Amino acid sequence: QVQLVESGGGLVQAGGSLRLSCAASGRTFSTYSMGWFRRAPGKERESVAAITATGYSTYYTASVTGRFTISRDNAKNTLYLQMNSLKPEDTAVYYCAAGQSSSGTLNQYDYIYWGQGTQVTVSS
Repeated sequence: QVQLVESGGGLVQAGGSLRLSCAASGRTFSTYSMGWFRRAPGKERESVAAITATGYSTYYTASVTGRFTISRDNAKNTLYLQMNSLKPEDTAVYYCAAGQSSSGTLNQYDYIYWGQGTQVTVSS
């Protein structure tokens, strides 16, 4: 089993940056694909970015491509999401999740372990 704890959320002005972290427990972190997802107020949870177990391949939803970067450090059991050029529509609770396979996917139903989330608020 994998336990995930997100951090790094907060309040930022539009155009600013934040870096989210997701600390994972367990010794098998490097075998899981990982993803970031978000849920905005009044909306369903949506995918943001995903990365393969090795970190060699990454995937992004269209609305964040070119602004967000997902990465991981398997030696530190940590997943990251660098968010630049933030917009008010990026306001949401952000969740990290671990997938049941090593290949990356933006399909949230392929993810089996979830963190509790961290709030990101972007003011205009």
